[in-house]
Amino acid sequence: MKLNRRDLMALTAAAVAMGLVPAGANAAGTVEDMVSGFTGGAEPGTGGITLTAPEIAENGNTVPISVDAPGAEAILVLATGNPTPGIATFHFGPLAGSQSASTRIRLAGTQDVLAIAKMADGSFARASSNVKVTIGGCGG
Repeated sequence: MKLNRRDLMALTAAAVAMGLVPAGANAAGTVEDMVSGFTGGAEPGTGGITLTAPEIAENGNTVPISVDAPGAEAILVLATGNPTPGIATFHFGPLAGSQSASTRIRLAGTQDVLAIAKMADGSFARASSNVKVTIGGCGG
């Protein structure tokens, strides 16, 4: 196939347009949909998971959190007030030394951070923490 200048410019424009579309534009964006997709519709219980987050974050650009759920296969972390609530999903294999993770997240403003753990027995555990943000991190 011989590619002329017009075809090359059309392909370039299409590639640029695809790059402008957000990666999760077609993904289920609501917190309820994400929780339901992770749990398969099961209702998560309380206990069995610990979410550690600061009560007050001076800057929403870098908020430290940690989650710990002994016996978990996976942990889903959501920021319920962010434009894109999905933060991370941590998966743990059978050789994992511990089922815990820590990271820094970005929060748009004061909101709840939610963690749901899928336990090895198929049950789900839930923990949440309200974080008051003085300076928003998602363009706020």
